[in-house]
Amino acid sequence: MTSPLAIEANGLVKTFGDTRAVDGVDLEVARGVVYGVLGPNGAGKTTTIRMLATLLRPDGGSARVLGHDIVSEADDVRGLVSLTGQLASVDDDLTGRENLILLGRLLGFATKQARVRADELLVAFGLQDAAGRLVKNYSGGMRRRLDLAASIVVTPELMFLDEPTTGLDPRSRNQVWDIIRALVGLGTTVLLCTQYLDEADQLADRIAVIDSGKVIAEGTPAQLKASVGQGALHVRLLDPERRDDAARLLAGTLDAEPQLEADPAALSIRIEDAERAAEAVAELSRADLGLAGFSLSQPSLDEVFLALTGHPAEDAETDVEVAA
Repeated sequence: MTSPLAIEANGLVKTFGDTRAVDGVDLEVARGVVYGVLGPNGAGKTTTIRMLATLLRPDGGSARVLGHDIVSEADDVRGLVSLTGQLASVDDDLTGRENLILLGRLLGFATKQARVRADELLVAFGLQDAAGRLVKNYSGGMRRRLDLAASIVVTPELMFLDEPTTGLDPRSRNQVWDIIRALVGLGTTVLLCTQYLDEADQLADRIAVIDSGKVIAEGTPAQLKASVGQGALHVRLLDPERRDDAARLLAGTLDAEPQLEADPAALSIRIEDAERAAEAVAELSRADLGLAGFSLSQPSLDEVFLALTGHPAEDAETDVEVAA
């Protein structure tokens, strides 16, 4: 029977000298989803993905990818997956079209088939106008799109994406995100390694948070946000002069310290649950403080990461990942 899971990893370990880069990682990834592996540089993401893609042999634990053992059936795994790393793997001295034709021929296409497939991909990825230009003259976003196109000359059942939008401008990042969504829509499973919290929030159906080589949390983005146990009540008053009064009332009602916003009429305060927020809004109304508006928000993934690890993601991004 075909396993319902695309990836099953149990206690994966990888060491480099005295450094334990991956320290007992467990993963279960369903088929047909985007599964995010979130963590800063140095957390163990790239080493984990390289083991699952059979580029590194684990020092401990086991894993099956699309039903095949990554050690004893490595060739079978390689025939079913693709890996797009942090740097483009295409040839700078060939045109975009030549790169895709070359890969098609290497993957067993006849010359005519390879040309047809190259043209299909160039259109699909919006690169037809640049098809005849040398890749070394492409922008960063164009190179990344070509790299993704190269990864699906033969559409893989599982695609490993390691930091696919590193160094891209916002427009190019959005284009790559659209491509990833389209691939999943066609049935490909995507394991997305990223240090960008907004990227995981935008794309991932489930997320594993990795820090110091260990999975420290796992769930949907909403579940991870809810695990922090706090949201925020945002309040805006009609009269900025009443903000101090509102702050004192909220502090007494919710037993927390309000934060004064840059807007002189606005403030926010952490809450434990929506019912208490409703009570606080009712108290403000009864005190006739003149509410212009209010809203509730969940914690961001940035706040989740801080709560789980004790440090912001930005502080951790200066670490260096150990990988062979």
